[in-house]
Order: sequence, then structure tokens, then C-alpha cells
Amino acid sequence: MKTYDVIVIGTGTAGQTAAANLAAAAGIRVAVAEASPTPGGVCALKGCQAKKWFYEVAETVARCRALHAIGITTLPQVDWGQILAEKNAFTSQVPERTRSNLAKRGIDYLEGRTIFVDESTLRVGDVSFQPRYVVVATGSRPMSLPIQGAEHLAISDRFLTLPALPPRIAFVGGGFISFEFAHYAARLGSSPGHIHILEAQKRPLATFDADMVDQLVKASREEGIEIHTEVAISSIERQGASFVINFDSGEPLEVDLVVNGAGRIADIDALNLDAAGVAHSKKGIQVDRLMRTSNPKVFAVGDCVESPQLARLADMEAKTAAQAILAADGGEEPTGIDYRAVPAVLFTYPQLGTVGKTEDQLKEEQISYRVSFETDLDWATFRRIGMKHAAYKILAGDDGRILGAHFLADHTSGVIDIFKQAMMDGITVAELYERNILSPYPSRESDVVYMLRSLK
Repeated sequence: MKTYDVIVIGTGTAGQTAAANLAAAAGIRVAVAEASPTPGGVCALKGCQAKKWFYEVAETVARCRALHAIGITTLPQVDWGQILAEKNAFTSQVPERTRSNLAKRGIDYLEGRTIFVDESTLRVGDVSFQPRYVVVATGSRPMSLPIQGAEHLAISDRFLTLPALPPRIAFVGGGFISFEFAHYAARLGSSPGHIHILEAQKRPLATFDADMVDQLVKASREEGIEIHTEVAISSIERQGASFVINFDSGEPLEVDLVVNGAGRIADIDALNLDAAGVAHSKKGIQVDRLMRTSNPKVFAVGDCVESPQLARLADMEAKTAAQAILAADGGEEPTGIDYRAVPAVLFTYPQLGTVGKTEDQLKEEQISYRVSFETDLDWATFRRIGMKHAAYKILAGDDGRILGAHFLADHTSGVIDIFKQAMMDGITVAELYERNILSPYPSRESDVVYMLRSLK
């Protein structure tokens, strides 16, 4: 039987990154184990990469609608089937490309379900291994919902494989998945007023700043997306080709498709983690700053751990774990993960972005702060594209350093990155203002100086 220094469980972005960083070190024998016949992970096959094929077209449609009568005279026609075909052409190549990339790096590929037999032994399929280290990177799976008739819920993966977009859709849960997919549906073929987001809490998108969410909700409703909060679903029934959603109170809702948009949870149930002495909870595997679990020979990275489920963060965690393993053989120990400046962007249109603390968090933690906040921006940057609901909020501490930054606009991903880097580098708002004076003008980046002016 072949022996390995490290076995990585999972071939998503976190697993591949960890394996690649380890395999680059001389003399380290690495294998990656995968239970699925289609390796590559959720991001490439069913998530962040796959959904972008729909987002890019949806964004173009949204821009054209906003520019209608101020420059655009004819609105674009959309073919959902063409988008699906292009997406499938990309995702169909992912499994073989994954195997090929692993092989090029000298990483062995082990196909089969992996479980822990004890604290030092893994079984992959029918073969047992005792590697020096294990990296768990099994990712996440859709959260199951305790609703009568839950078998009628389509998981988010299915939405990206629909042969046609139905006119009436309900998304259960008010998180990332529901908002992004609802915005795609609103621009790519579903009927305005018949796209619903059903949220059990007082407000959706709880991890984002409340004021920014209010602005996105307003923009979403104007696109024909109905957002219902504090709703309790009692059951879902199939009636012919339709589905009826019943509530504890109020009128039932009839739609053509009900999607489970309640989010994803760590995919760890089948690993037998208790046998390995690996502490875990419903939120995922518990790790330290070096991604080490309660078993010092087992590391965990990506969506299966208790951290935000973001692809680039998974890569950073994977790199940290690999460095920590190599440090045990005499390498330099990494500083560890710092989650204070992790950006997240919701790919709706307009995009909603966040980094650092929200205002509610600062109040709860009794941290002194100053704020620069404005909604319904009428700057020329937004007037010329017909965007009505652009907004921003910058939060700074008494020392001038940025505590949080939140944006609703187009190209939010680029602007949020400026503030992410400022937080990582520890620079003040005054320094950031000076650095951005020379940003290309006019642009979203050059608008940063307007946001910072009152905080200098």
C-alpha cells in the first residue's frame, strides 16, 4: 500500500489549494480523496463560478433597463437556454481538468468515500491509510428545512440546471442564495411580482449592515421581487404542475417552483469525526488560527469549518493549514488567519458589499465610532447609468482606522477591495483619502474620496 504524508479530503477550491501548497514542498507525498464522481467542488460546479454565467447576463439586462430612455432604446432579448448551455460547457470540463491539474503537481487522486477509523487512520473506499496529517476540505451542502412537504423544495444546485425559467418562483430563506437567484430570475424571464423571497426573521441578510439591506430590499421590490419577512411556512403541497405554500397565518402562495435558499451547512456528517477526536458542531469543524482541529494531526479548511463560506477565504485557510503542516518539519509557521477584514459581496444588481463590522455590531460591542453614510446617491457616476439606489456607509474608530465599510452600487467588489486592503494595512481614513485622490476619474474608485471627506 502506498503511504502519504498528507491526505486532503475534498477537491473543491480549499482542497486543491491545500494540496498544491503541500505538493510544492520537496519530499512531501500528497493525495486528494474525493467521494463524488465529478471532482472540482461546489464553487466551480454549482456555486460561485457556475452562477456567474447567469449573473453576467442578468447584470447586462439590469443596466439596459436602467438606461432605458436615457440612451438605450431597445431592451435586450434573453435566452435562458443559451446561458445554460454556456455554463454547462464550462462546468462539464471541471472534473477532468481537476484530475489533470492534480496529476501535473504530482498529487495522487483517490476516489471513494472517506471516513476516519480512529485518530490516525483513514479509510478511502476499501483501502486504509495512516498519513502523518489530514486536511478536511469537504465543503458544504444545502441546509435541510423542517417543513412539511420539504421534499418539494428544489435545492439551489437545481436552479442552475433548469431547462427553462418558470414564471412564478418562491425562495425559502432570505440569504445570499435567495437574493442572488431572485435577481437573476427578475432579469432573465420570470414574471415581475411573482418572484418571492420568504424570510422567517424580521429582516433578511442578517450578516450585512441593516441600512444597506433596507436599500437593497427597496431596489429589489422595484424589480418585481416580493420580499416577505417574519413568515412561518406550515407546509408545501403539490397541486398538479404547481406548488402551494401554506403559512401559519395569511393567504397561501401558489408558484411553479420552490427553491431552498436557506443556505448551506458543513458537509461533515459522513466523516465519523468523533472517531478521530475532532471537535465539531452544527456550524462546522472547530479550528484554531492555524486551521488545526482538536486532533493535532488533522486540519480543516473551507466551508466545512466554523468560518464564513467564501471561496477566497477558503483558499487563505488552505494556504495557512499547508504552511502550518510544513512548519512542523522545520518551515516558518504562519501568523494565522485574521477574519477582521474578510470582504463579502452579494452579486445582485446593485451589488451589496461588506467588510469589517456593521454599525449594529459596533453598538452591541460598545465600540466608539464615527460614520459617513448616504443613500440614494445622485452623484454623476450613478445618474448617467440610471442607478437610483446606490448607498454607502463607512465606519471609523477614534484613531481614524476603518472598522467597517458597506456599499450598495455597481462594481462594489472593486470598491470593497480598497477598504479591505486599508483595514489589513491599518491605514487611517486620512491616508486612504490621500491615496485615492489620484484614482482614475471619474470612476467608482474616485468616488471613495467623497465617502471619506467627512471622516478625515
